[in-house]
Amino acid sequence: MMEKLLQQIKQPDDIKRIPQDKLQDLADEIRDYLIRSVSRTGGHLASNLGVVELTIALHYVYSLPKDKIIWDVGHQAYTHKILTGRKTDFAWLRKEGGLSGFPRREESDCDCWDAGHSSNSISAGLGFVEARNLTGGDYSVVSVIGDGALTGGMAFEAMNNAAGLKTNFVTVLNDNNMSISKNVGGLHTYLSNLRTSQAYTDFKDSLHGGLEKIPGIGDKMVSQIRRTKSSLKQLVIPGMFFEDMGFTYLGPVDGHNIRGMIRALQEARRVNGPVLLHVITEKGRGYAPATRHPERFHGTGAFDINTGVPLTYGSATYTDIFSTVMRKMGERDESVVAVTAAMADGTGLKRFANRFPDRFFDAGIAEEHAVTFAAGLALGGLKPVLAIYSSFLQRGFDQLMEDICMQKLHVVLAVDRAGFVGADGKTHNGCFDLSYLSMMPEMTVLAPKNKWELSDMMKFAIAFDGPIAIRYPKGDAWTGLEECRAPIEYGKAEVIHRGKKIALLPVGAMMKEAVSVAEALRRKGYEPTLVNMRFVKPLDEELLRELSADHELFVTMEENARRGGFGVQVLDFVNSERLPVHVEVAAIPDRYVHHASSDRQRTLCGLDAESITNRILNYLEENNGEETPGRISN
Repeated sequence: MMEKLLQQIKQPDDIKRIPQDKLQDLADEIRDYLIRSVSRTGGHLASNLGVVELTIALHYVYSLPKDKIIWDVGHQAYTHKILTGRKTDFAWLRKEGGLSGFPRREESDCDCWDAGHSSNSISAGLGFVEARNLTGGDYSVVSVIGDGALTGGMAFEAMNNAAGLKTNFVTVLNDNNMSISKNVGGLHTYLSNLRTSQAYTDFKDSLHGGLEKIPGIGDKMVSQIRRTKSSLKQLVIPGMFFEDMGFTYLGPVDGHNIRGMIRALQEARRVNGPVLLHVITEKGRGYAPATRHPERFHGTGAFDINTGVPLTYGSATYTDIFSTVMRKMGERDESVVAVTAAMADGTGLKRFANRFPDRFFDAGIAEEHAVTFAAGLALGGLKPVLAIYSSFLQRGFDQLMEDICMQKLHVVLAVDRAGFVGADGKTHNGCFDLSYLSMMPEMTVLAPKNKWELSDMMKFAIAFDGPIAIRYPKGDAWTGLEECRAPIEYGKAEVIHRGKKIALLPVGAMMKEAVSVAEALRRKGYEPTLVNMRFVKPLDEELLRELSADHELFVTMEENARRGGFGVQVLDFVNSERLPVHVEVAAIPDRYVHHASSDRQRTLCGLDAESITNRILNYLEENNGEETPGRISN
């Protein structure tokens, strides 16, 4: 497709020079460009295809960067980036130093909010509005939130807080009947009723259509009807939930009718108060494979455009292993139940859900609720397994602390996407779970070295009695050290190879790097001890004491923040016991790590085998092999 119109978009507000009757042609060009571009780089495709027309309408009505558009989650902002002059950067989408897959303030003045997690856009938007009111600003604020993100309690906290506003604040509800997986719950049912209320829609359209034809006063009459909370729509749709929350409700509007959305946005902009514009869109719009399989094309690698088939296939992932074990454990034990927060597919629980639908619970995008709900299941005599990505589990910190750990409840946390996640970058890296989980009293924390150990740890955890977390990374499950499969014993590490002087103490996925480090050290004439630590909490203190007798250097290795992580716990133990050993802590520095490949992220943080090996050799050279008391190393 020739990009005649798209070539005219070089900077913000260029879209306003394109006639309205050409905007759908522009949408077609953008959609075609997105399909071709993402097929090469990978990225979030289905969500972006669904909001092309909506984004065009927003940019046509509002002026950026003066006005503020806040994208909830942000994985649907590709068209927004194109319309603000970043089209030529898409060749480096989600690559190191290239365009982020999410809005980033450092990337453009038109990105007013760093997005990545859900349900926060209304809160942020309300903050902008109140700041505008206090400072005398004259810009508009629009929060764009999906129906999936609206299931998060934070969104309703913000709506409750915004109800008393006397100045304009627009929330666009992008309703595509999807989050990542199919939406669930009461709000989903309510929105479905709104979508399918044909009587209301037909009545509204015929009434408004007739009034708009009245010369001079028709448009004003339509606007007045839409703004009035006692309008006739309350007679047709019971409850009017959003209006009862204090928002003027407009819609539903066809999210692929650009002219209709421009009119609706212009009308919403005139309201002195909070407005919710309900827009109906189709996830994956314009690309048949994404329309048929929106979950698979939510986040995709490179693929063949003609078929939608991925260009590369990986081996079994840790998520795949977890999925298989959960299904088997469900067959063996009827008390095993599964819980997730709108991530049945992403966490690998879809197979369990299909096999045991009555024992599977999707809490929606509401991690706090999911955690406490799992606590209730445990108190009811069940064995809940709660599967959530590491970076999303952070949102349930208080509930983990108060509702699970304080009550010593047997809830199994399957912490997926722990460590570096690559292209999704800093908002999705699971770099803090070892720190925040191991600080909680009563919590047990494990990390598997390979795919077989994940299976063994899951069986151990389900048979356990108390709060227990297993963290594992994104990507292919490591198959090394298959021959090393000692039974899991509470709080006990697994010695892979006994050497002397240097003890390598990796956690979980860092075992792969540790094997390479050990090989490199052997080539230099050293014979290091290699230990699979298994338990981050409790530490195998007995083994650490034993190793300190004939080792002078402990090297801890983890894909987790240094502060509060595994290595610092080892260091604290060594210092408290006054053991005659030095501790080198290889962990993630005190900073957020930007998007790049996972391997590259490790290298940037000094967690690749070469960097760790050099660090060890430098230490040995500087200290001439002399024993050194434990201390914090730089």
